[in-house]
Amino acid sequence: MARPSISSSAAAAEAHSKSRFEAYSRLQAAAVAFGEKFPIPEIVAIGGQSDGKSTLLEALLGFRFNVREVEMGTRRPLTLQMVHDPTALEPRCRFQEDSEEYGSPMVLGTDIAALIKQRTESHLEKIQAAVSSKPIVMRAEYAHCPNFTIIDTPGFKMEATRGEPKNTPDEIRSMVKTFATPPHRLILFLQQSSVEWCSSLWLNTLREIDPTFSRTIIVISKFDNRLKEFKMRWEVDTFLGARGRFGDNTRPFFVALPNDCGTSNEDFRRQICELENRVLRQLQDDVKGGFDEEKYGSYIGFSRLKEYLESELHNRYKAAAPATLALLQQRCGEIGVDLTRLDMKLTAMSDVSRLKRLAVFHVGSICNHMLALLDGTNDPDPGQFGITTEDEQVQSGIHSWPGIDIPIKPTNSDLKLYGGAAFDRVVDEFFQAAYSKERPQLPKDKVANILLAHAKRGGSSAIAREAAQSKDNVGNILLAHAGRGGSEAAAAIAREAAQSWLSPLLDTACDRLAFVLQNLFELALVRKQNRDSKYPDIAEDMGGYIRFQAAIRCSYCKFVNELSRQCKNKVQGHLDTVTIPCLSGAGTLADSFDLSDSEKRQDQQSTSLKDQDLSSHVHGGKHKDIVITNAHGEWKNVQGLHMKYQGHYTPPYAKCVVIVFLP
Repeated sequence: MARPSISSSAAAAEAHSKSRFEAYSRLQAAAVAFGEKFPIPEIVAIGGQSDGKSTLLEALLGFRFNVREVEMGTRRPLTLQMVHDPTALEPRCRFQEDSEEYGSPMVLGTDIAALIKQRTESHLEKIQAAVSSKPIVMRAEYAHCPNFTIIDTPGFKMEATRGEPKNTPDEIRSMVKTFATPPHRLILFLQQSSVEWCSSLWLNTLREIDPTFSRTIIVISKFDNRLKEFKMRWEVDTFLGARGRFGDNTRPFFVALPNDCGTSNEDFRRQICELENRVLRQLQDDVKGGFDEEKYGSYIGFSRLKEYLESELHNRYKAAAPATLALLQQRCGEIGVDLTRLDMKLTAMSDVSRLKRLAVFHVGSICNHMLALLDGTNDPDPGQFGITTEDEQVQSGIHSWPGIDIPIKPTNSDLKLYGGAAFDRVVDEFFQAAYSKERPQLPKDKVANILLAHAKRGGSSAIAREAAQSKDNVGNILLAHAGRGGSEAAAAIAREAAQSWLSPLLDTACDRLAFVLQNLFELALVRKQNRDSKYPDIAEDMGGYIRFQAAIRCSYCKFVNELSRQCKNKVQGHLDTVTIPCLSGAGTLADSFDLSDSEKRQDQQSTSLKDQDLSSHVHGGKHKDIVITNAHGEWKNVQGLHMKYQGHYTPPYAKCVVIVFLP
């Protein structure tokens, strides 16, 4: 059997290499489109602004598309998938759309640059930013480009340019680090030859990404600008050796590329070769003693860099194939399981009666978890899902209690609570707010209106005139005239004060409690998920039924809002009940007494007060305030002291109490 020729073997190897690269290119395109991450060997080009990254990319492609003419160079990463196609005598460039598919081929370099600029500007305008980490993916098929993928990143910069946010340089640095950190990526670091190693601005950033330079390829760009400084061989060798800054295993490449933008693609490639040869001749002829060609000759020139990149990526493609294949098989297996589960769910959706049972069970389970949260539980973790009183005030939008200027700190205000514990804490906060609020002083115009309305019925016109003209406490005046027809007016004024005092506090309490209840729904879902995860075989997943979940959530929100409204009406009704005047019987009687020696009478008050002549107390003490009592029940106060008179209760607030009862 005849052996295959060397040329046929080389062709087969090249075809195999191309097919491997094609597979990686398509895999990479899919990964970018669907947000997957695969350890695909790639090259990331980094460096400062104007260090020549875009020009180097064009040299690798073999044609120019003037991307460097775009303002600030590259403002989005540009992923270039280069495909060597001997039949493509003109470059065919296609851009990836929102999916893994590519658009129509483009040939003109001006059209390519215009599209890159248009996509960059529209995307940055949409996200309101100066730079973006979302890459533009371009596939280039050409007879003069190699088979590999390279990612061009925005150039480092010291300061933001005019009109850019001040943090733009930091955003670029962070973005470049993110792209260059994955270990499967080679780093192509560019720096101008005019920059000395000791004053390199971005070398420290490179060390942060790759401290040992194990996967870094250093390229000194614009090398031709430095040649005129070399006179002696030792000067050249010292510069080419980079003074040993990168160790023995890392040596920089030295590249010079043409600057003429108006040439054709063929002229551009020819100029690259001519400039490379001219640099070598200048090192050999113009430098006394030449340079160490054996040591550094393979690192000078663009063609040497291109060969090295192709060889290194080819080796990395081969090495990464087993791990990539295993990862693909694992991902395909996971997708297969997901598809099977979805098929089962689609089949189950045709059974309407079963769906109804599941829906009822799901809602019932949520309700049970809500009851558990109200009764008290530590699942889910209160440290993660509970909130303090301050956080509760901020999230609910209710930062304070109406009319209360001092901060209210209920018991356990700094603990992260939810459910029943948070509910009780709000109730405690309400009581503290109510007890801390000073009894309101009604304006004189309101007092006068009430007194004048009772003038004809109780002869209180004189009282109204005295109250309007006096600067003393209105309660003192009313008490002074209590026996002369002012008792009914006093009761009306006290009722008005109680309404303005308690009504806003009750409404706020209902709103805060409603917020605690609203949070129960999310907590119940988390608790249900925690319990279901322990028994995945029997748990029914209703999370995929989005409209059903939304309907439950909406119904619960309406329920809590309606409950809050009803509670407000209920407590307001109770407040009205205990503050309205008694309408039956002969009328209303109000008497007052001095409690300055209440401690002495505490054990006697419930039995002896009934037989006392209350009118004797009206003028016997120094009365300083007035409060309406509960005519149909009991009011609590901070002292906990209660007084009983004819079956009705009243708390001894301060020095004076007006007792309203039915004779």
